[in-house]
Amino acid sequence: MTLFFYVIIGIITFVAFLHAWAKKEYNVSRTVVINRPKAEVYAFVRQLKKQPLWIPWYLDDPKVVIKFKGEDGKVGATSYWKGRNNIEGIQKIVKIKEGKVLETQLLFIKPYKSLSLLYVAVKEMDSNRTKMVWGVKGVHKFPASVIMLFYGMERALGKHFEAGLYNLKTHLERNKLN
Repeated sequence: MTLFFYVIIGIITFVAFLHAWAKKEYNVSRTVVINRPKAEVYAFVRQLKKQPLWIPWYLDDPKVVIKFKGEDGKVGATSYWKGRNNIEGIQKIVKIKEGKVLETQLLFIKPYKSLSLLYVAVKEMDSNRTKMVWGVKGVHKFPASVIMLFYGMERALGKHFEAGLYNLKTHLERNKLN
């Protein structure tokens, strides 16, 4: 019985060490150049109602339920979603630097609680080309800090961000915007 307790204490100590050692903060982003004027790109990406047209998680789940509240594209506007695999969350616009930056707070409710900051920044390269950065940053709490040692946010999100930016670029370059 004593050996059992030593093993349990050893496992707890090892996990605590991993948590203490793990990098808690993360910041994952990707960049794309879109052949559209900066004002058009920014006007499009600041609207939560336009996200299902380019964000992969929406496109991959045709049965996702999305509800919007507030004036879209303005601070305080929110979107709520519930998708397959019991994934549920809320996104709220928290900061706007007109024509430059949009920040939204992303709260996952299920399958686990998590809070992060999504950001979009645009920069004019010339009159018809815009550089856009899409990213997320936050802090891992236990046990996610330990799990992400083995999986990593780059691995978890990088390809999705690349796909989303490809979708956005394709959509904006092929379609006339309102």
